[in-house]
Amino acid sequence: MLQRTVHRSCQLSTESIVNNLQTLCGLQISTTTVSREFHGIGFHSAAFKPYIIKCNAKRWM
Repeated sequence: MLQRTVHRSCQLSTESIVNNLQTLCGLQISTTTVSREFHGIGFHSAAFKPYIIKCNAKRWM
C-alpha cells in the first residue's frame, strides 16, 4: 500500500503521505517509520547539490 501511495504522489512530503495513510488506515504511523520503509523499498530522497559560486565552479572543472 505504501509503494502504491508513493507512485501516485511522488512529489508529496513524507509528512503529508503519513497524514494520508493515517486517514485511510486509522493507525498512528511515525514519519520516521515511513521514511525507513521508503528507503527499504528503494525510494530515496533527492540529494542536495552544493552551492556553486564562480570560484567553486573553477575547481569543479
